[in-house]
Amino acid sequence: MTMKKQDEKKKSFMRNIFTRRERNGRETIKRSFDSPEAQSSPTLENLIFTSTGSPMTFHQDVQTFSVFVATWNVGGKSPHRDLNLDQILHTDQSDIYVLGFQEIVPLNAGNVLVVEDNEPAAKWLALINQSLNKPSDVAARGSKPTVSLGGSLFFSKPSLKKFSEIFRTESGRKLKSCNCTYELERKQSKDFCFLCQQSHISKDYSPLEEDDEASLTMDPELSIPSTTNQMKYSLIASKQMVGIFLTVWVRTELVQYVGHLRISCISRGIMGCLGNKGCISVSMTFHRTSFCFICSHLASGEKEGDEHRRNTDVMEILKNTQFPKICKSSRVPEKILDHNRVIWLGDLNYRIALSYSEAKKLLEEDAWDALLNKDQLQIERQVGVFKGWKEGKIYFAPTYKYSYNSDIYAGETKNSRKNRRTPAWYV
Repeated sequence: MTMKKQDEKKKSFMRNIFTRRERNGRETIKRSFDSPEAQSSPTLENLIFTSTGSPMTFHQDVQTFSVFVATWNVGGKSPHRDLNLDQILHTDQSDIYVLGFQEIVPLNAGNVLVVEDNEPAAKWLALINQSLNKPSDVAARGSKPTVSLGGSLFFSKPSLKKFSEIFRTESGRKLKSCNCTYELERKQSKDFCFLCQQSHISKDYSPLEEDDEASLTMDPELSIPSTTNQMKYSLIASKQMVGIFLTVWVRTELVQYVGHLRISCISRGIMGCLGNKGCISVSMTFHRTSFCFICSHLASGEKEGDEHRRNTDVMEILKNTQFPKICKSSRVPEKILDHNRVIWLGDLNYRIALSYSEAKKLLEEDAWDALLNKDQLQIERQVGVFKGWKEGKIYFAPTYKYSYNSDIYAGETKNSRKNRRTPAWYV
C-alpha cells in the first residue's frame, strides 16, 4: 500500500478506521482520512501475496487502486432528501467505497426485538448512489430520474434486498463467488480451487440484504437510477443489522475482479445476543488480495467496567466471525485476521479517561496530545485488544458529543445539561 502527501488538511469526523499490520509476513497500512499526510484518496497496492514456502514466488504483479472508507453514527436520524454527500465522499476519486453507519434507526424495542426498519437504509443507498453515479454531462444533471417505491394498502412493498438490486449493474448481479482461474491453479499452486472457474456464478449466496420478508416505503423525491447502463459504481454488498448498516460500492469496470464475497454478523447487544450492538463484516477478494471490512458498534458507557465490555466485544468479534466456505481453495480466508487487508470502522465507544471538567479544560487549550494520552483506544492499541493495529494521526477535536445539528458540545447549554458527556473521539 502506498500513501501520498495531502495538499491541505481536511477535518473529518471519520476517525475510527483501523487496519491490522504484519499478519503472516504481509504488511498492511492504514487508510486515514484525518491525517494531512494522507491524500483524500490514498492508494492500495494490489499485490500477489505469498506465504512462507509458497510456490507462488516467481511472479509479482503490482497494480494501484484506491479505497475510501467512512463511518458515521447518525443518532437514529433518517437522512433528508436534500443531503449532499459529495464533499464527504470525494466523489469519483476512489475505486472502492466502503460506508458504514451506526444507529440508522432508533435503538428501541420495536427495532431490536421485533422487525427492524429498513426505510432509512434504503434512503442512504439512494443518496450514496446519487453522489457516486451523477450524470457526467452537465445537461443531464438538471434531471433526476425518480421511481416511486411506495406501496398501498392492497399491494406489497419491496424489500431492502429488492431495492438494493436497483443499484447493481449487470456485472454486479453476476458477481462471482470465486475468481480463481484455472491457469493460476494449474501453474502456480495446488492450494487454489481446481473446480471453481472464473465463469462460476454464485446462485446460493447473496451479498445483499437477505430478508425478503421486510418491506419498506420510499420517498418518491429521492433520485434512483432508471437504468444501470451509465452507472460508474455498482453496489456489491449491503447489509443491515438493527442500527448497523454496511455497504460496499466498486467501479463498474472493476466488479469483474471481485470474488469470494461473503458477509458475517455478530450480535453483542442486550444479553450479549441481540443486534443493537455488534458488527457486520464483509470479506472479499479483489484481484488476488483479500479484504475484510468490519463495521461495529461496541458497548457504550463511561463508567468503570464499560471499557472491559468493549474489549470483550472486540475479542468475541475476532473469535466468532466465520465467513462461509464457498471455494475449495485453502487460501481464501474464513477468519478476520487471515485476510491480507483488514479495516475496522465504526462507533467503538472508547472514551477519554478524564472527568468532564478535566477534558474540557484540555480541549479549550487545544491540548489534543494530552487528551490522546488518556484515550482508551490509544491504550488498547499499545497494550490491549487492538495491539498491532494502526490509526492515522488525529488532527481534529473530539467529535462526541455534539448537540444535534450543531458544533456545540452537549451539556454546554442549559437545555442540554442532562445530555452532558465527557468529550471523546470514538464517533
